[in-house]
Amino acid sequence: MDARPSPRPGSQEHTGDLVMALARRVRRAYADALAEWHITPAQSRALRVLASRPGGMRPSVLAEELGIAPRSATEVADALEEHGWLRRAGDPSDRRATTLTLTDAGLDLVGRIEQVRLEASERVLDVLTPAQRRTLHEMLTVVVGEDQ
Repeated sequence: MDARPSPRPGSQEHTGDLVMALARRVRRAYADALAEWHITPAQSRALRVLASRPGGMRPSVLAEELGIAPRSATEVADALEEHGWLRRAGDPSDRRATTLTLTDAGLDLVGRIEQVRLEASERVLDVLTPAQRRTLHEMLTVVVGEDQ
């Protein structure tokens, strides 16, 4: 039996707690799925950001896109480079700068990770009927749309 107190029906705290619990569950399923490649969720986000810029980007831009400190972006890039998923090259517009681009192996991994990400979400949401999933999607689109 669940020892948590029953929240008031329609309580915003309860709904917010449920949304946060769902997000944690999806993130946990995603992180577990990524373990096959010994990659962290932060590294997978970096791969997706880098894949969105085929011409590459400077580490400072990667840091900005990920919302992390430049030092952290360097550490993420180092790990991706060690795996052979990223390459560093001189920036043609500024010899002092470095550009980060994905290798072919990195681009391939991005596609596989995207599939794993979708499958992890699907496993968590499998308890819903198709109608419930549509309703949840519509509601979340409205709520998330307020921030964007």
